[in-house]
Amino acid sequence: MEDVVLAKMDQVLDQYPDCCRCEQCRRDIAILALNHLPAHYVSTEKGEIFTRVQAMSFEYEVEVIQQIAKAIEMVSAHPRHEKKA
Repeated sequence: MEDVVLAKMDQVLDQYPDCCRCEQCRRDIAILALNHLPAHYVSTEKGEIFTRVQAMSFEYEVEVIQQIAKAIEMVSAHPRHEKKA
């Protein structure tokens, strides 16, 4: 799941030009989004392939994008550092 969120994060961040993109904020956005998405653990190559195929579905992608967007809005409203002028 982490790979999926990180792969989509820049695409979603492009829709929020005023959002801070420092490493702290990027980490906070990813962690917040991941905490609101279901975990997918696999222990076999077959399980990994199934998970990757599932990750390609439209509904799955929409959910990931929605959670990243929500996380961006929360982190933007309450960054853990001083807001830049």
